[in-house]
Amino acid sequence: MSTFGFEIIQERMVPEISSHVCHYKHIKTGAELFSIENDDPAKAFGVSFRTIPSDSTGVAHILEHIVLSGSQRFPVKEPFVELLKSSLAYFINALTFDDKTIYPVSSPNVQDFYNLIDVYLDAVFHPLLKETAFKQEGWHHALSSPDQGLEYQGVVFNEMKGQISNPDTILALETQKSLMPDTHYAFNAGGDPDVIPELSYDQFLSFYETHYHPSNALFYFYGDDPVEQRLQKIDNVIGIFQRSKPARLVTAQPTFKHPKTVRTGYPAGDDPESKSMAGVNWLLRVNDEPEFALSISILAHVLMGTPASPLRKALSESGLGEEVYGTGYGGGLELFNFINQLSFSAGLKGVDKEAFEKVEELVLSTLEDLMRDGIDPEAIQAAMNTIEFQLREANYGSIPRGLMYMVVALCYWNYGRDPFSLLEITKLFEQIKSNLKQDPSFFENIIQHNLLANPHRVYLQLVPDPDFLRVREQLEKERLEEHGRTLGEQDLRQLLTATRELRELQQAPDRPEDLTSLPVLDLDDIDSEVSTIPIEMTVLQDARVLYHDLPTLGITYLDLGFNLRTLNAEQLPFVPLIGRALIEMGTEREDSVQIAQRIGRETGGIESETFTSAVRNSNDAQAYLFLSAKAMSDKFDRLHSILHDLLVLPDLDQKMRFRQIVLEEKTRLESALIPRGYLVVEHRLRAGFDEAGWAQEHLEGVEYLFFLRRLVEQIESDWSSVLKQLEGAMKTLINRQACVYNLTMESADVDPVMKSIDSFLRSLPSSPPEIMGWPSARPDRNEGLALPAQVNYVGKGTTVYDLGYELNGSILVILQHLRLAYLWEKIRVMGGAYGAFSRFDPLTGGLTFTSYRDPNIISTLEAYDHAGTFLRENIIDDRELTNAIISTIGNTDPYRLPDAQGFTSMVRHLTDITDEYRQGIRDQILSTTRQDFKRFADVLDKVSRQGRVIVMGSRERLDEINKTEGAPSIDIHSLL
Repeated sequence: MSTFGFEIIQERMVPEISSHVCHYKHIKTGAELFSIENDDPAKAFGVSFRTIPSDSTGVAHILEHIVLSGSQRFPVKEPFVELLKSSLAYFINALTFDDKTIYPVSSPNVQDFYNLIDVYLDAVFHPLLKETAFKQEGWHHALSSPDQGLEYQGVVFNEMKGQISNPDTILALETQKSLMPDTHYAFNAGGDPDVIPELSYDQFLSFYETHYHPSNALFYFYGDDPVEQRLQKIDNVIGIFQRSKPARLVTAQPTFKHPKTVRTGYPAGDDPESKSMAGVNWLLRVNDEPEFALSISILAHVLMGTPASPLRKALSESGLGEEVYGTGYGGGLELFNFINQLSFSAGLKGVDKEAFEKVEELVLSTLEDLMRDGIDPEAIQAAMNTIEFQLREANYGSIPRGLMYMVVALCYWNYGRDPFSLLEITKLFEQIKSNLKQDPSFFENIIQHNLLANPHRVYLQLVPDPDFLRVREQLEKERLEEHGRTLGEQDLRQLLTATRELRELQQAPDRPEDLTSLPVLDLDDIDSEVSTIPIEMTVLQDARVLYHDLPTLGITYLDLGFNLRTLNAEQLPFVPLIGRALIEMGTEREDSVQIAQRIGRETGGIESETFTSAVRNSNDAQAYLFLSAKAMSDKFDRLHSILHDLLVLPDLDQKMRFRQIVLEEKTRLESALIPRGYLVVEHRLRAGFDEAGWAQEHLEGVEYLFFLRRLVEQIESDWSSVLKQLEGAMKTLINRQACVYNLTMESADVDPVMKSIDSFLRSLPSSPPEIMGWPSARPDRNEGLALPAQVNYVGKGTTVYDLGYELNGSILVILQHLRLAYLWEKIRVMGGAYGAFSRFDPLTGGLTFTSYRDPNIISTLEAYDHAGTFLRENIIDDRELTNAIISTIGNTDPYRLPDAQGFTSMVRHLTDITDEYRQGIRDQILSTTRQDFKRFADVLDKVSRQGRVIVMGSRERLDEINKTEGAPSIDIHSLL
């Protein structure tokens, strides 16, 4: 029996996700479809293709970009951008993995959901694949004028230049390449900028024909829409195709006969003190048995999952490096392996070359000790509880749960295996528990057979190479010059013409009739009322207690916040370190290992984070250190007991452990500079806007990095003073009269929890808090932040309230339109940057423009400065206005699970964001007019004249700014 051309392969209820799940096969084409039915309104869809690269040209990545650049039914230049402009979607994107390409969407609105599916299906099966799109998104030779040299341009080309500037990317690529040199995993699926220009348009088209066919497609649905509609939708699209041969399956790497050592370089600055990375990596078996994969995941958590885990602790406390890398388990999120074979990795960053061999010796000797002495059973119990809690909770933050279930299914499905494998976790845990009961050395045996006795081991050493990027740039220059020498005068004229024509095409608007082909929502489809989150407030033991009655599946979420305004400016940068020290350094009763195991056994985890925000109608900031924790409701007393010991009985006098935490924080920030460059620039800008921005910069920005570098030296020279500062800040901070207790759980379990809260708060120190003043002076100079990178991050901004602007919700619509209609075109499409953003904080009036992986600086700043002119000269039409309003409403209602809803409600309470205020903003968004756009153009002109500039990039590019006539003068600081 078939339904809309599909037959059922298998179906059953999956209690772990409260869903009815069916696995189908399309009879005609052989396409498969995995359907998860439940009552979740956050509907999700995706189509995945097995895409196996044979080189590092990045063809699969480039294709992912171009597939969404126009199709037969929707022949606009960039349907992807038009969807972003007009959807309520929780998620719209496309993702290239090492062996698959995924096109996922998610939306709570059923009409919007099926509109997105229509566009995506036509995109993947009937794309236009124009050569101009290949040049724009992939690569092309560009010649802007006769007196300028040739250059490479292309969005993916520049994106991957940013990737290759990131040492962590080099580490991941070299680890995979060294472990699997005889498979396609040795290639860079995203594309190596040195190799991308070898890809021809014809090769690109051939790759599409080979891989993008229904017979090579895996379809996925999740949520509360009818299953019959799902099947009919897909059959209507793919039923016209004949069956074809699917793309080849990935091959397994032959096992090494002997371990290997690999040494290579990574991009570094000119600092002679730059240090190396060193780690031990094993390739394990093919990932075809979920029970074994889960066992490896649990073992990885035992060995590396927490600061108290034995292998991570040995590495961290060895003094051989600054930060441990690798969670052990390879392939992506700690719980899942996203490629065909399992792996295990452990290493250190910040290693002196002289210590290379010692890192490998330490990893192996630690594993041998565990084999000989046995693993602490408490550590195994804690790891199993942690992993099981995480899998059952299925909380992936802002990524809709339904989309992550697709990725989880693909961990097996993409390789021709059972997509149910990692969804039905109960029987997997039962089997592992049974194995452990029958053989108490179950995990020790895994260490012996899969690590110690496994010859497929690579010791990888990455050494800092100041010339890494310079050599690449020189080779690129030589290739371009060599190509230029092959061009005659007529060839150069043709290239000039082609470059100009591509720019004209990029600037040309879509035809109105093409735009109207896209399905869109109407304003009538939008809820005019804001969504609300339940909140109740009470005071217990002089502390504010907020409660949110939300469906949490028996989990209780807690955010315990301590007011940072009780600290002075000198104490403030210690706060992130205090958050880590509380959780990682043990107590007077238990050392760090014992408390970590207790947290793992009794809770779903405890994490620390800082929060800063301006307050509505106030000049003062709200700033807190939060300990965020979760546990099953029947274990909440135990969570309170743990928190009491962490807060009241901390053991801070541990010089070497605290020094290691500081080094790890320093290395973490340095590693994040390039991948998060646009946020580094944004935080630096906002530090000059208001008190909250200033505090955030000192808690997680460049100023915090500078503080950490100084603190490392101070710990060595004067630990007693550091300890005194640390203990003084802690004593001031942990005060129930200056705390907020935020609780999210179901009402059925709340009464006993409230009694436990009262008892817990009574046990905390208490004193009348004194609110401290922080410096009023703010940075106001233009700055250049220098580091080794082939791309730039360009920012400009100011506070528009200081320019006379009065808040109206229309500003959010205008900036959404600017980002997708103007910045996207000028900075991404024409400039070749990977992205550009415009952000506004209604509480402060702070408005920023930033770019991401940007080959340009001056032209990007010019684009920011002409934003007002764009609004005046390009009058928005009715369709564009409606779309901008709808997508803005979508941005104000993002995907949130109950824990995030509870935290959001608390933030609104702390910052005086009432539902009435939110409704007023929503009303203004919905009533935005063309006149609002025209009026705001004048504000942007003032931003152009008075905005502050921050640029992060190579010193050579920053020096060019100060030499360019008319460009802003910048003060340059070295970051690396």
